[in-house]
Amino acid sequence: MPDARHSVERLKEVFSAFLILGLTSFGGPIAHLGYFRAEFVTRRRWLSEEDYADLVALCQFLPGPASSQVGFALGLLRGGGWGAAAAWTAFTLPSAIVLVLFASGAAVLDGPISEGILHGLKVAAVAIVAHAVWGMARKLCPDQRRAGIALAAVLLVVLIGGPVGMVTAIVIGAVAGMLFCGDSVYRDQGGPVSRELHFPVSRRVGQVAAAFFVALLIGLPWLAWVSSSTVLAMIDAFYRAGALVFGGGHVVLPLLESEVVQSGWVTPDSFLAGYGAAQAIPGPLFTFAAYLGAEMGTLSVPLVGAALALIMIFLPGLLLLVAVLPYWNRFRRLERAQSLMRGANAAVVGILGAALYQPVWTSVVVGSAEFALALTGFLLLSVWKLPAWAVVVILAAGGIVITL
Repeated sequence: MPDARHSVERLKEVFSAFLILGLTSFGGPIAHLGYFRAEFVTRRRWLSEEDYADLVALCQFLPGPASSQVGFALGLLRGGGWGAAAAWTAFTLPSAIVLVLFASGAAVLDGPISEGILHGLKVAAVAIVAHAVWGMARKLCPDQRRAGIALAAVLLVVLIGGPVGMVTAIVIGAVAGMLFCGDSVYRDQGGPVSRELHFPVSRRVGQVAAAFFVALLIGLPWLAWVSSSTVLAMIDAFYRAGALVFGGGHVVLPLLESEVVQSGWVTPDSFLAGYGAAQAIPGPLFTFAAYLGAEMGTLSVPLVGAALALIMIFLPGLLLLVAVLPYWNRFRRLERAQSLMRGANAAVVGILGAALYQPVWTSVVVGSAEFALALTGFLLLSVWKLPAWAVVVILAAGGIVITL
């Protein structure tokens, strides 16, 4: 009985933590990673800075929405399978519900007060990401070698751009880590030689997840073609969009556009309207699928279409993550792997630093008022140690002041 009560408490803790983040995490996937770090590394101490950076690097390698995959893994780490489901549900549903309401014609984002709040929330994302980059840089780039890897990652992301630039930066950072950040150097600095995250996923479960991922990727197009079912065609379209995109977020939009607009399921104007609404709400951009599923009218009940589209676009990325996790700790225990991850983690810091400037900073800080508000948020996080959600509320109010 005590174990069952403890498990229920863990689930409540996971759900409530991610629900707050689902309601307040504005700014896109890079900002989400900053929110997660503030909440689960700094405040709740569920895992160390190094472990968190390892997890971020892993999810950056996999197709799908990286921030949602990180959140799913954090829920899994804290509360097992049900914890992973609770984390994903709580983080995803707030934005999905708003977008389904928007598809139904509810004007939830109009008016000067709403515009001021949204402006303040975007400035809050600047402060959150800046705080994450500063904290991670101090921990993960404490020497010249890793600071150099982080700088090289910034240059690669700037020169190449997009998810290709991010993946390239992590790969090159990992190689540089093996060459220049060996265990002898790390031990001299007093760092830990090995760490282990206890994900409750067996190899058998991982193998089943991998097989399920491949079976759906191959089988759904065939079933849709054989049956000529519009519902199966819709399920296949959203699953493939989630399975074949690296970088998540905005990168999935061209795939979705080709699937739902060019097929005639959604008009170009409706697609753009939903995309604009998705930019103005918290949570993962992949919840745009819920809007499209409701807007398509493929099913007589729009809510069912929204739920199917939402589940299918997230499913492949989560299946791949479950498939990899059983082998993750064994890989991280290898001596060369630890050097590799030091370099990859430094590259992650560089990627976050580049994203802090473009698009987070350049799209939001357009004047001295926004700069002052962002600096206020950064100081509230770093000096006064306020939780991220409280900073979000304060800066949302500040956004009203500087907008009116």
